[in-house]
Amino acid sequence: MTLHATLRREWAADLTQQQLYDLLRLRVDVFVVEQKAPYPELDGRDLEQATRHFWLAGDDGRVLATLRLLEDKPGEFRIGRVCTAADARGNGLSGRLMDAAVAEIGSAPSVLDAQVTVKDFYARYGYVTEGEEYLEDGIPHIVMRRNG
Repeated sequence: MTLHATLRREWAADLTQQQLYDLLRLRVDVFVVEQKAPYPELDGRDLEQATRHFWLAGDDGRVLATLRLLEDKPGEFRIGRVCTAADARGNGLSGRLMDAAVAEIGSAPSVLDAQVTVKDFYARYGYVTEGEEYLEDGIPHIVMRRNG
């Protein structure tokens, strides 16, 4: 069964309070509750001027998947907080979000901190591992970089 979802993208300043709440709720549900990683999800970067939020919403408006695109320095990007609701996984939603983010980044350099279990997913978008694996909140991660 194919899940219908509408792609949305907003600058941080253009998010409604409800949209921000819904995005943060999904991230907490996945990263803190499901993955049992109590960490500071609210890191102060969601409302930075250059931050862009991408998400896919179901027909009922529920956020099914999200990612955050930061501009670490002018012209250098960071993808993060990529997640999909448990009941929406297996429908290619994270791939649709990555397609949109990579299209927005274009040929600019970008980086992400991938959970090791999904590094092959990011490799499909041209990201290559950099350095050694490390533990973040008890979960193995690795830095991945794409240079356009």
